[in-house]
Amino acid sequence: MDGDVRINPYLAGNFAPVRSEDDFDLEVVGEIPAGLRGALFRIGPNPQFEPRDPNHHWFVGDGMVHGFYLDGGKASYRNRYVRTPKWQVEHEAGRSLFAGFNPLLGDPSVAGKDAGVANTNIVWHAGRLLALEEGHKPFEMNPRDLGSKGYVEAYQGRVTAHPKIDPATGEMIWFGYGVGEMPLSAGMSYGVTAADGSVVRRQDFQAPYSSMVHDFMVTENHVLFPVLPLTGSLERAMTGRPPYAWEPEKGSFVGVMRRDADVSTIRWFNTEACYVFHPLNAWEDSDKLVADVMRYDTAPLFPNADGSPGAKSAARLVRWTFDLAGDSDAIKEEPLDDLDGEFPRVDPRVETRRHRHGWYAADPAHAQTIRQSAIAHLDLQTGKRQVYALGGGDQTSEPVFVPRSADAPEGDGWITAVVWRAAEDRSDLLVFEALDIEKGPIATAKVPRRVPFGFHGNWASF
Repeated sequence: MDGDVRINPYLAGNFAPVRSEDDFDLEVVGEIPAGLRGALFRIGPNPQFEPRDPNHHWFVGDGMVHGFYLDGGKASYRNRYVRTPKWQVEHEAGRSLFAGFNPLLGDPSVAGKDAGVANTNIVWHAGRLLALEEGHKPFEMNPRDLGSKGYVEAYQGRVTAHPKIDPATGEMIWFGYGVGEMPLSAGMSYGVTAADGSVVRRQDFQAPYSSMVHDFMVTENHVLFPVLPLTGSLERAMTGRPPYAWEPEKGSFVGVMRRDADVSTIRWFNTEACYVFHPLNAWEDSDKLVADVMRYDTAPLFPNADGSPGAKSAARLVRWTFDLAGDSDAIKEEPLDDLDGEFPRVDPRVETRRHRHGWYAADPAHAQTIRQSAIAHLDLQTGKRQVYALGGGDQTSEPVFVPRSADAPEGDGWITAVVWRAAEDRSDLLVFEALDIEKGPIATAKVPRRVPFGFHGNWASF
């Protein structure tokens, strides 16, 4: 290959798409617990065709769902594209038509058409499997055959890829950003879906500035909206500069409101410039709100506002405390862990309540890049950390917790994770005892090809 040709990193290695839709029965090494019945669904970007943008970004590829079905100690796998309107139009054309982040590169034939990719998270709620991407409405999939069913129109607009499900009420709490007639606006929405799947609230408000608000935090009675200086700018985009870029001078804000209050009551707390893709969890402590988050000093994967490359940065777990009774709007911050990590998860039965246990994908080498070569468990009561390190360049997905039973104590269950085996260029599904990560997997389900790096996954029993 010509030495001057730059290979886009998001189209190479295990970022590269797989274009086949397959069904496999998987070889199992070890023993899948009899009580582990259901499916691990994972989702990620998987461009159907070669992207138009030479600076193609990982975040804009077509969504593909990967389902790992476990029952009776056996495992099977199925993957299918999310057949969004964008996917359908490009499939019929036989080529890429939409531009991704750069609006100047789209084919004129699709100007103004739906560009949703539904590639970021996949959530099971109220009997629906929802593929999510923060620029569009949730897209429903059939949980058994992964057939595409279409947008859930009741949401009326864009919805976060990171809703929170209250384990006590069954409500799904969500938000949207970039809401309004103009792209890359500072408009946001707050919404609630009842336990029966009906959308019962959607209310708009204005953030301090346009930001990529990837995730947020919810407690028993409050919601917290982080507006951090990975900023959106239509003016930048229309002049060929980065639509999303790091602007630390904007400062960092977190809006706090009661879940049952009007958005006009939002109180904006502040901290120094930083970025958080994913919180671990949040809860209430008397007049204080506490949030454990994976904090970056700068936003990774994105450039500076002038187009220059952004600084490398790794995330570490910190605790943010918001004093609702105090006079100060400053956020108190304290470190919780010194291991680089991402994709933190708790036992879903304690989401929005105080938690003891957390799991995350980790990088013991401190490479300050996307290189998740270990799975970590942190006991926040004892301070003890366990790490299961992968070898040979292998990398893991986000660890997903499955409880042993509905009434088992917090943390009593299993961790499931999809691991890319670098030397063999294929993937495995690993099952761990959640509180004994260090001893390694108790079962491995071997996929005969690779599962590309993706974003998020969740367990469903149906």
